[in-house]
Amino acid sequence: MAHHPRSAPVLVVEDDGLIRMDLADLIVDMGLAVIEAGNADQALKVMDTLPAISALLTDIDMPGSLNGIQLAHITASRHPACPLVIISGRYNPADGTLPEGAVFLSKPISERALKRTLAAVKLIEGDAG
Repeated sequence: MAHHPRSAPVLVVEDDGLIRMDLADLIVDMGLAVIEAGNADQALKVMDTLPAISALLTDIDMPGSLNGIQLAHITASRHPACPLVIISGRYNPADGTLPEGAVFLSKPISERALKRTLAAVKLIEGDAG
């Protein structure tokens, strides 16, 4: 787990350890702090221990009692201003299933697409287009 002392971390939730590590490394390279969780249940425990997160980046399909869409809805209710990025290589969520304002990215996720998305939700400087 990487931490950056000056900002609330981006919470990366992904059950595939290699993908989670790659995403975390990309985000850290962009100058943001990261904390990782392997599923939604772990993510909720992490959120209970932190004063804030700067964004949630979550996979949809994970083991445990909740999927990523359910986690995103819980996060939106607890932290209404928190940017939500939902990722999946298997699903393309139907309109209305994601919380309002959530962004969907299809796997595999390129560094460019991740940078564009994080710029669009105002976490980093850069071109959101």
